[in-house]
Amino acid sequence: MYKRMIARLFLGSALIVTISTCAKISSPSGGQRDRTPPVVVKSIPVNEARNFRGNKLEIVFNEYVVLDNINEKFMVSPPMKKKPRVIIKGKAIEVAFDDKLKDSTTYTFYFRDAIKDLNEGNILQNYQFVLSTGPVIDSLSVTGNIYNAFNLEVPEKTEVLLYRELADSAVVKHLPEYISSVDQSGYFRIDNVRPGTYRLYGLKDEDNSKNYNHPDEEFAFMDSTVEITPGKNFIPPPHITKDSITVKKGEAKAPQTVKKGEVKSHQTVKKRINKNGVATKDTTNIKKGAGKVAEPVTLIGEYRLSQFAALKKAHYLISSHRDHKYQMIYILSLPPDTMKFEFSIPGADRKAYFTEPSRNRDTLKVWLADSSLYSQPQINTIIKYPFTDTLGITGYKQDTILMRFLSPHAPRILKIKRTRFTFESNIQSGFLKPGQTIVFNSKTPFRQPDTSRIKLYELVQTTRQKVPFYLVKDSINSCKYYLKTKLAEGKKYLFIADSTSFSNIYNEHSDSLGIKFSIKDPESYCKLTLDIKNYEGDRIIQLLDKTEKLIAETYMKKDGKTVFPLLDPGIYRVRVIYDLNGDGKWTTGDFTTHRQPEPVSYYPGPDSKYSSEIELKQGWNLDQTWDIGVKNFKDPKLREIKKGK
Repeated sequence: MYKRMIARLFLGSALIVTISTCAKISSPSGGQRDRTPPVVVKSIPVNEARNFRGNKLEIVFNEYVVLDNINEKFMVSPPMKKKPRVIIKGKAIEVAFDDKLKDSTTYTFYFRDAIKDLNEGNILQNYQFVLSTGPVIDSLSVTGNIYNAFNLEVPEKTEVLLYRELADSAVVKHLPEYISSVDQSGYFRIDNVRPGTYRLYGLKDEDNSKNYNHPDEEFAFMDSTVEITPGKNFIPPPHITKDSITVKKGEAKAPQTVKKGEVKSHQTVKKRINKNGVATKDTTNIKKGAGKVAEPVTLIGEYRLSQFAALKKAHYLISSHRDHKYQMIYILSLPPDTMKFEFSIPGADRKAYFTEPSRNRDTLKVWLADSSLYSQPQINTIIKYPFTDTLGITGYKQDTILMRFLSPHAPRILKIKRTRFTFESNIQSGFLKPGQTIVFNSKTPFRQPDTSRIKLYELVQTTRQKVPFYLVKDSINSCKYYLKTKLAEGKKYLFIADSTSFSNIYNEHSDSLGIKFSIKDPESYCKLTLDIKNYEGDRIIQLLDKTEKLIAETYMKKDGKTVFPLLDPGIYRVRVIYDLNGDGKWTTGDFTTHRQPEPVSYYPGPDSKYSSEIELKQGWNLDQTWDIGVKNFKDPKLREIKKGK
């Protein structure tokens, strides 16, 4: 009996293990990873359906799919007043809409890269679904490029709007006839357009209205109308996907339409293109020969738009904040010009705080100098500033603003350390350029330094020789001081500041400080000379570092040479601003007066179509000729460097 029970127990355990093993689902070992994007097997209605009268469409794939950020990526052209609902149903996507569709109109549903397969996340690039409420599918296209007007970067989240109504008010009040988006290279393409005359715009639509109805939105416009005719339609419209393309000289290939019940992938049809365009980059793979991935094809469309942010015209308060207990900041939309920007704290002694306007007076910085004031977590403040009402009339407005600051809880410690006053200077690097002034910067306002405790010496072998100097406070910034003296090239110096020689208005004092520095010989620096040619008119030549921080600039009224001396070794970029109005600065655009932003261009590389960087090494004197009569695109590789990729 006992042996029989043991046998039954053993058999039961074995059966459980067997069932568990059989029920376990695991991926098959070996084999290549699936890299194929989802494929459409059918749709209701069929893609490019005519005389459509329904209120939804369904697209079925060969595998389960998911939607990535569909609310942001999905777009319909022409746009609908109420955005369609896009939902997943297993291997299908359903798009339902409440708007009544316009008669005899071709609609394009753009999914961009929102559709992915469930298992591997393979993306179906730039998928589009087209249908018509009439007997004809409109098949013409509009292509172009949009760049930021000042730095030629690709503007983010920008849409392209095409209007049949030609009045300027249309883009402010009405929805466009067609809409598309700008890709990562700045290229755009609007498909399924009917022949006609249109207005073309670019818009960074901050409020999702599809209108240029806010002056702070970035905008672009064409000076002239756009004529769309069959003769200019040089690239065939992509019917289903653009998931693969093979580019040959003089040819562009686009995938065939996937018909109902068929599964076709990576198929192409040939189509000649004219000199205005090249093969599109709406692809994931661009091949050159068998099995080799080529460099991405650069997209140059027919139209070029320069996107800008217009100058603000209305006076108002942009923001107010108190990020530190002892500081408050108020920012206006525009400088007050001849009007006043006033500040007060009700009930506070006027000596308990002071104000510092910025150089153009559009920002007011308030320093709270009394501990009984800045220790308060809430302070009522009153500001009086220029304000433009809805009728466009500018007068004074007075606001009472509660400024809050909540101090972080300090950890419990046995002994409270005294806070030291710290500051920075440009001699901490150990070197100054010939003619460069010594500058001290702090985060809080300086008190008058005690110059009796500060010394500057020239180091001559083993001896020190005193160098006379004096300190000057910046005229508008209480956190900045300048040390004025005469420093010789190639000499070494020692700066000494005893403890408490520097302090701030909060009775914090500096520690003792000693810094050795020298004035470099000019021969150890680089020099760049540019011979500017082939342009009539004023121009500004700007020298930038590789992050496009301005290093130096020169103003020129005619062709000639400009010199940038005393440059550190490194990588530089050069930009020209074509100063059309001669005001000595870059001027943005204005749609109300149809003024385009002033054009810019970058120093070109071997391929004059693109910009390039200039490398300078120690001791180099580089002379370059620059034909600024030719304007250049910014090289995509330089955009990647700027964005830190």
